Amino acid sequence: MKPYYLLIVFLIFNSCQYFETPVPSEQELLQKELKSINWKEVDEYPSVVDCEKIEDKKQRQKCFFEVLTQLIQEKLSVDTLSILYPELDTIEVKVTIFPNATMQFEPQFPKDSIAYDKIKIDSILKVRLVDFPKINPAIKRGVPVKTQFILPVILKVE
Repeated sequence: MKPYYLLIVFLIFNSCQYFETPVPSEQELLQKELKSINWKEVDEYPSVVDCEKIEDKKQRQKCFFEVLTQLIQEKLSVDTLSILYPELDTIEVKVTIFPNATMQFEPQFPKDSIAYDKIKIDSILKVRLVDFPKINPAIKRGVPVKTQFILPVILKVE
């Protein structure tokens, strides 16, 4: 009977090595996690106070874009852009929202456009597009991130 006990004890101690699983390295885990993240999407889009109460992600994004477009249109409606460039009815503005909630505006023109004084339009935008309400930056995995998007802004409504 004693040899059986020794055999069982021997098997128990040797079988533990079959239950061990290799632990992946820190770098392997990091690379796997980085590949699983969609870097083109944010978890929460930028938002203003008026849109914070909306629960649906898509509706909140739509609200933000509508509010921001309306604010830009209001600030540019009483300007010399429509006088200087009467043919200009819509302008595309690249909006950059930084993690510290600051904003930057940059007009976008067609590559072959020479009809507009880009420097003058850019300076008008910089002067007019100030004093916006507090904008909460986009969130990715709990961290505020920089976002950029292009808004078509209608200068003349007929």
